[in-house]
Amino acid sequence: MFQKQLNIKWIASGIFALAVLIVAMSSVYTVEEGHVGIVKRFGEAKYQENPGLHFKVPFMDSVESIEVRTRKNGEKMASSTAEQMPVTVEVSVNWTVNKEAALELFRRYGGLLQFEQRILDPRFRSATKDTIPKFEAEQLIQDRALAITGIETRLIEEMSEFPVIVDNIQIENIVLPSKYIQSIETKQTEKNLAAAEEHKLERQRLEALREVNTADAQAQGIIKVAEAEAQSILLKGEAEAKAIEAKARALRDNPLIVKLTEAQAWDGKLPATILGSGTMPIMDMREAASK
Repeated sequence: MFQKQLNIKWIASGIFALAVLIVAMSSVYTVEEGHVGIVKRFGEAKYQENPGLHFKVPFMDSVESIEVRTRKNGEKMASSTAEQMPVTVEVSVNWTVNKEAALELFRRYGGLLQFEQRILDPRFRSATKDTIPKFEAEQLIQDRALAITGIETRLIEEMSEFPVIVDNIQIENIVLPSKYIQSIETKQTEKNLAAAEEHKLERQRLEALREVNTADAQAQGIIKVAEAEAQSILLKGEAEAKAIEAKARALRDNPLIVKLTEAQAWDGKLPATILGSGTMPIMDMREAASK
């Protein structure tokens, strides 16, 4: 009898300890980084907690995590360009829950998935489909940034009343009809050929201009040389004329210079004549004439 009571006591103690352990464990919870914990009491959202270790009322409170890190949503949708050409675009958007407003978002929409499906995705699709038809196909391909800006402006305006931040919208892919792609490639090839031909003509023009400049420089050089030679001849002639004039003036003013010049030029030999080898007197005819 005593043994039976002892066993019952041990069993009761074990049950009590287990109950205490269960209560203790259900009173503690953790919130991971990048999330906030929404504490619900009998299903009603009461308050939110930041990452870390926290306590709650056992069996009455439950906790649901809301991610407050940046999330990415992608959409693939059919649309049309400004020239009514069918196009399929793949777009994406990054969005982040305002941490301080996570409790409000949970109360109004029940969680992130419900918010995406009910609020974000429909408005994102609407902003994209309203923006893409404003652009022609070629412009859409060549200038995605302008289309992205249009989608982003429209979506930010649509989401301004909600506790989220939307940014970094991207057009991941654009699918156009194959015939149009071929026409774009043909047009681009023609542009490349035209650009190459224009470059060739420009190069020929520059080469011709360079040859003209070279010929002009050579002609200018020849002219300069000719002018220099002519100037040299002119100066030389003027110098010789001045020398002759000075010499004539000297001879006129001083007759002895003539004798000096003859004496300097005489080689010391008498002139030979047909009269023989006898001595021939030297006669100065100018003196006789002067007398």
